[in-house]
Amino acid sequence: MGFTEKQEAMVKESWEVLKQNIPENSLRFFTLILEIAPAAKDMFSFLKDSKEVPQNNAKLKAHAVMVFKMVKIQLHEKGDVVVADRTLKHLGSIHLKKGVIDPHFEVVKEALLRTIQGAVGEKWSDEMGQAWTEAYDQLAAAMKAQMKQDPASTN
Repeated sequence: MGFTEKQEAMVKESWEVLKQNIPENSLRFFTLILEIAPAAKDMFSFLKDSKEVPQNNAKLKAHAVMVFKMVKIQLHEKGDVVVADRTLKHLGSIHLKKGVIDPHFEVVKEALLRTIQGAVGEKWSDEMGQAWTEAYDQLAAAMKAQMKQDPASTN
């Protein structure tokens, strides 16, 4: 399924709401990741030595913004999510080194959707959730494909 113009508009509109409070939304995002998969804490260098998600951690906020932006990336006219090759290679390499596997992508997706839902409140709909799901799934598929191409990959 391609990414429609309507879905793109919903993602962009909800992104505008989400980015208005990046500190709170990034804290919620990582808190949800750790609620869903507590062992994921060790995969993030900025969380390893803390007992909880630090509220004023600049690296956490920066990483969350990057995740949010990567999902709300520019969309190709053919309905595909487009990621620059250099960015994709870098992300694939980093995720491979961190030991990211398929179930981790599902945890991040669930946390992302719940974070966006909380941020947009009453504007949330199943249709908006599907739009973000489509964007995320395409991005995740591109990253997984890159991870499999990485010479260091053992998958």
